[in-house]
Amino acid sequence: MNKSFLTFLFCFLTSVCNAQSFSFDGLPTVKISEGGVERIAEKIEPLKAQNISCVIREVEGKFFWVSRENKQLVKIDARGAFLVFLAVDGSGYIRIIKPEFKDAASLMSVTEKSFDYLEHLLLGLRTVTYYGRSI
Repeated sequence: MNKSFLTFLFCFLTSVCNAQSFSFDGLPTVKISEGGVERIAEKIEPLKAQNISCVIREVEGKFFWVSRENKQLVKIDARGAFLVFLAVDGSGYIRIIKPEFKDAASLMSVTEKSFDYLEHLLLGLRTVTYYGRSI
């Protein structure tokens, strides 16, 4: 199902789209799958990225991972350059560079210079990590 449609449906069903105070949309460019005995890194084509985008919305003070079945998130802001959103069910997290700290974070390494966020999914003992840019 199209992520834009899911976002629209989520907002429609909650009827509070105008009350959102935090919103994040990102498109992945790299996917890394790991499973203890194997590691696969692949570049993601722009058309495919649209279908696996990262979407976070705040609704009535709660955060939701819209692109991952509307899982509820806990926001952690350590007052540094990063925001972290943890899935309350333990299925993963998103780490975002705050836009106002992008230039400073870019000095850390080529990773922070190249990407704006990472999305880390836990699937049994395997993991999938997406690196991407905010849109």
